[in-house]
Amino acid sequence: MPGAVASVLVTAGAKVKPGDLLLTIEAMKMETGLHADREAVVKAVHVQPGAQIDAKDLLIELE
Repeated sequence: MPGAVASVLVTAGAKVKPGDLLLTIEAMKMETGLHADREAVVKAVHVQPGAQIDAKDLLIELE
């Protein structure tokens, strides 16, 4: 869904567990949180707060 990044809560190198909040997206006046689906290390963060995004954009890489 197209929208804007409202907040980014992780940085590259951070360890995340299933359910950890990675970032929030604002679209159609609603905020949606994106959560880690598995235990991982954040390899890269490709967005910053305020960035406009579209469907299928790469936001965060996990390894």
